Amino acid sequence: MLSKKAVVLVILILYLLINLWLGIRASRRSARENSDKGFLTNYFAGSRSMGGVVLAMTLVATYTSASSFLGGPGLASSFGMSWSWVAGVQIGATFLTLGVLGKKFAMISRRTNAVTINDYLRARYNSPAVVIICGIAMVIFFITQMIAQFIGGATLMQTVTGLPYWAGLLMFGAVVIIYTSVGGFKAVVTTDTIQGIVMTCGTFLLLFFVIRQAGGMDSIISALDAGNPGWDLMGKGEYGAEIAALRPGALISFWVLVGIAVLGLPQTAVRCMGFKDTESMHKAMIYGTVVIGILMIGMHLAGTFAYPLLPAEGLESTDQVIPYIVMQYMPAWAAGFFLAAPLAAVMSTIDSLLILASATIIKDIYVHYIKKVPFDAEESAKDEHKDAYEKVPQYSFALTAGIGIIACLLALNPPDVIVWINLFAFGGLEATFFWPIIGGLYWKKGNSKACLASVICGLTVFIFFNRVKILPLGIHEIIAGLIVSGIAYFVVGALSKEEPDVEMIKKCF
Repeated sequence: MLSKKAVVLVILILYLLINLWLGIRASRRSARENSDKGFLTNYFAGSRSMGGVVLAMTLVATYTSASSFLGGPGLASSFGMSWSWVAGVQIGATFLTLGVLGKKFAMISRRTNAVTINDYLRARYNSPAVVIICGIAMVIFFITQMIAQFIGGATLMQTVTGLPYWAGLLMFGAVVIIYTSVGGFKAVVTTDTIQGIVMTCGTFLLLFFVIRQAGGMDSIISALDAGNPGWDLMGKGEYGAEIAALRPGALISFWVLVGIAVLGLPQTAVRCMGFKDTESMHKAMIYGTVVIGILMIGMHLAGTFAYPLLPAEGLESTDQVIPYIVMQYMPAWAAGFFLAAPLAAVMSTIDSLLILASATIIKDIYVHYIKKVPFDAEESAKDEHKDAYEKVPQYSFALTAGIGIIACLLALNPPDVIVWINLFAFGGLEATFFWPIIGGLYWKKGNSKACLASVICGLTVFIFFNRVKILPLGIHEIIAGLIVSGIAYFVVGALSKEEPDVEMIKKCF
């Protein structure tokens, strides 16, 4: 008779192998059906063929990470439902992204043959400096975020299965790297769809077992009222202790960081280039909002209701709350299925970052700057630029795998400050790309000087206040970074005497 840990391990391995098979199969099918569109469009944009469900699920999977299933619900077990104020802003992320960026990005990317965010920046600002600086920042921040996600996935495997840390890292790291490097964007969005479904089902599954094991809602509420006063939505939880993250300045900052400012994340913005038609976008706006709502509300409810099930002596960390509940109170089959959900969240974050980091180097730098292929050249017309495209498939496979392997190796011996680095990278991406993307889409006077001023000022201010904690009221440095970068963008753009390029206006507006 297999032990519970063995059954969970078998289920997780099967889940990883299914993702590997589906990702590669979907990519090969897409390549056959869309061979006329060229390798780069297939590999980095999935032939722009995403329907509503796939678009919604890949955005959801990209937004969510292990913290959505472990960190957030774990904190809710101590702080109660008031922690939902922190996470609730993410519910509208899909609607906001597609509503603000979706239609314009889709049209511009087709007019300019763009398949990456830097493709768009080059078309919009016509500046090698913009593309190279933003490309370098993107790759550095992406690798940093991938390290943190690899650590999260390996730690989860180690905690719930008993495998050594390195074995867990090698197991799921190899699967993600293989299907992303071989399959490209189509493999990423296909596996993201599967992962989105698993995360949604896993949320309902956990909520069901928590309520049942705790004796029903009446019993849970009585236990919370007695042991964790102030657990409700307007309370402070944990015996009324003040939650620093719920101070007004910190709360507003968090709403910006994971709410409005997600418009500046390249890994989500690029999804707006790959959907099939307007109907697909509209459906995705609804589906995505519903699914994220289920995940955020459901997981935080489960974390709050788990309080009566926790040991009296407590746990070492709130991150261990959900794994503890799963392994103690759920049957083996349900535990294995649920634990696939946070693993799916980690995998979906890594594959999105990995494919875009590769695209930045291959498409944005190698093809256009080293091989000097015109930006608006159609890849399907290969004869004219045969030498430039000849080695692109091999280079793309190798580079995607190489970046993944580097991040995975760095995760073997992680630095103590990895959590700080991950948050730093998240904010750094927003400080770099938010105004160049938003200003570029909606303000015709935005030019390369405005873009460079925004990027340099935003990153400088963000890094300064990140290191020197002097902002009042718990305000996060992303607020200062976005304000200064926005001022720099619009002031420099307004003062510049450079006339907008007529051809650029025609393509981008």
